[in-house]
Amino acid sequence: MTAFDWHDGERVVHFGRGRVAEAPRLLGDGYVLLTTGRGRSTAPGVADAAAAVFDVGPGLVDRLAEELLGVVPADAGLIVGLGGGRVIDTAKAVAAVRGVRAGAIPTTLSAAEMTWLHRLPASAPPGTAHVRPAIVVNDPALSASQPPGQLAASAANSLAHAIEGAVTTRSNPVARLEAGEAIRLTARAYAGDPSSPDARDDLALAALLSGAVIDSAWYGLHHVLAQTAVRVGGAGHGPANAALLPHTASALRDRGADVSAEAIDLARRLAERAGAARLRDVGVAYEALDACADAAAARPELDHTPPRAGREAIRAIYEAAW
Repeated sequence: MTAFDWHDGERVVHFGRGRVAEAPRLLGDGYVLLTTGRGRSTAPGVADAAAAVFDVGPGLVDRLAEELLGVVPADAGLIVGLGGGRVIDTAKAVAAVRGVRAGAIPTTLSAAEMTWLHRLPASAPPGTAHVRPAIVVNDPALSASQPPGQLAASAANSLAHAIEGAVTTRSNPVARLEAGEAIRLTARAYAGDPSSPDARDDLALAALLSGAVIDSAWYGLHHVLAQTAVRVGGAGHGPANAALLPHTASALRDRGADVSAEAIDLARRLAERAGAARLRDVGVAYEALDACADAAAARPELDHTPPRAGREAIRAIYEAAW
């Protein structure tokens, strides 16, 4: 796959195999790196060139960002997340509060590097603007590097961005074109061996495109339910998306959205490959479904995929997915 640089407003995306070797030059001097042990091991040169490196532990983004605000240097001009969605969203949240630029080097297909969507810490001043990374280095050798089961869960999250972003009230022709190509690339990757370099390149580009979709078109029913299964039900982010997507995609189609049967079937196959065919497979207890339904029903983003799902409809989706 041909490497490219995408200049998009304040953001520049550098995509292609081998691009991570260029990251220290592309990021410039003095950047602060937020990462994990896995991230550090996949891109040691990025860590070595950083002015300071801080580890991001497990947990919720708003709480992690709150903790890091106390240790990240106040004079950091660029805060870079090297890792999955949790790490990159945490870097975005810290940068938002500090009023500085964010950068991102993804090690999963989360597409967090492409969006302005992230939570803010409780201490963020009112009116704090969300940020999207101004410099993105997406090397498929990193962004599509997960083992097969985790890769399938991450691909399901990417597929969810494409399916849902294409049908929200904020969708547009460009987003729908990007979504269609992301779905095509994902299907092609899983038509053969998804662990092959070519397939992983397809998945990395699909995630980048589907991230651009949700960046412009936002989200609705699916992402509300998946995010709530994580925050309230205790599931992992990728597995929650994988387990729910066949059901939420079908619910979107039942609501009149243009979601193909082929896309829904692909979602089912990804869930099976991820070992996430049911919510109970990913750690959500049956007793948590009512609390998940209560929390999800209160989310305003449900209005983006009309008709707005009510609490009972949401509970029924959770039940079907459990």
